[in-house]
Amino acid sequence: QVQLVESGGGLVQPGGSLRLSCAASGNILRIYNMGWYRQAPGKQRELVAGFSSSGVTNDADSVKGRFSIYRDNLKDTVYLPMDSLKPEDTAVYYCNADVTNRYYIRSDYWGQGTQVTVSS
Repeated sequence: QVQLVESGGGLVQPGGSLRLSCAASGNILRIYNMGWYRQAPGKQRELVAGFSSSGVTNDADSVKGRFSIYRDNLKDTVYLPMDSLKPEDTAVYYCNADVTNRYYIRSDYWGQGTQVTVSS
């Protein structure tokens, strides 16, 4: 089994900053794609930012220049610093990882979600 542990959400004023982190652990042989999605009330879950297996990042247009994902491969952890936060960034943020385990079974995993609220 693979666990994704998220941290860093909270309440922040518009223009403020937060940093999300997601650490993967457990039965991991290789992590392919890994990144962050978010879901606001009444909306579909959407990709925020992520790494492909080749290391290429993919950021949503709405967060370009404000969010900048990076990772620590030794710790199987991705970080998402978020600057210049806007009320429309309010959502539950979910970590996602595409993992092959030591039995060579590839599966998709989700974290439990962390709430980010941007409000004055």
